[in-house]
This record gives sequence, structure tokens and C-alpha cells, in this order.
Amino acid sequence: MTLTPPTEAAKGRGLPALRGLGTLADSLPVLVIDSREQAPLEFEHLPTVPGTLYSGDYSIRALEHLFAIERKSLEDIVACCMGENRARFERELGRMRGLHFKRLVIVGIRAELAAGQYRSRITPKAVLATLNAFEVRYDTPIIFAETPRVAAELIERWAWWFAREVVQNANNLLRGCQGASVGARRASIPQDPQKLAPQIG
Repeated sequence: MTLTPPTEAAKGRGLPALRGLGTLADSLPVLVIDSREQAPLEFEHLPTVPGTLYSGDYSIRALEHLFAIERKSLEDIVACCMGENRARFERELGRMRGLHFKRLVIVGIRAELAAGQYRSRITPKAVLATLNAFEVRYDTPIIFAETPRVAAELIERWAWWFAREVVQNANNLLRGCQGASVGARRASIPQDPQKLAPQIG
């Protein structure tokens, strides 16, 4: 495949320079903990910052529009299956639907939920049926984590692998851009790339 150099009209329309990418390999993704979390999970391997999240209780800094984890206890999730709490929770799940990676993490043991070991009149059958419906309706996998520590480890693992995938995609884009500029003068970076956005696409 022969790569053609950019035309004169295309020069000066390069992507905004991200010079910090050189240090990205030595960086860790930063978890964002929603400021409304009353008893946040404790993380051992990734740094954290508080923040106000549009979706979920945990996300990755700068990737909040792509990644969200909603965390509930057994008592919480039972309450979310009834009345006004159900409508509010469905709105939350609806906000997460368009994200690339989302999970509902229930801290507790599924067998305890199935056995009705909670303080509510709603039957275990109704709770489990509601969770099955939510999982399908909002395209959000539901994961049970036996303890808060297990939940924290899962979130850290997901965040690290998701961030790794984003970096790999950025590297692929970089290689593609470099290949297109073979034999051509490197395009200059525009002073205000936002002004060019409508012209490009």
C-alpha cells in the first residue's frame, strides 16, 4: 500500500499534541470515587480521587464518559427493587447504558439473597427476577462480590485493563498517523484545534 503525503489544504490540521503520552507507560489509572458514596471501598493498588460522577459510584479519571461501576450492598439492592427506589435506580442504570464498560457490583453472597436473608417483605424470587430484567434491559452485567475487599480488587482489575486497552488504541492511532506522514513534512499543530473541528468532520 502506497501512502500519499498530506495535501497543502490538510497541512496544519494535525491532532492536538499529547506530549505527555511519553510518560503514560509509567503511569497508573486513577480511580474516581463519587463524593456521594457513604462508605467508599478501600483500594490498595490504584490511586484514588473524590469526584462527582454522572453515572455510577466508581470510574477512571478522564474516562468517566466510558467506564462506570455501580456498587450496592444486599440490603441496598433489595430496596432498589421496590417502589420509588426502583424508579430512581432504573434511571441510574439508564444513564450507564451508553458507556463502553459498566458493571453493577453487589457486595454480598448471591445464595444469601436467594435465601431471603435480608430485612424486607419482597420475596427472593421477585428480587432475582428484577435483577435478571435489569441486566438485560440496561445491558449491565451484575457481579456478586463476597466482601468489600473482593469488590475493590475487581474494580481495580477492570480499571487497569480498560485503561490499558485505551492506551493500546491510542498507540494504534499514533502508528497509523505516523505511517500516513511517511515522506511528508510533519503537519504543524493548529493554534486552536477546536476551530477546525467542523471542517474536519
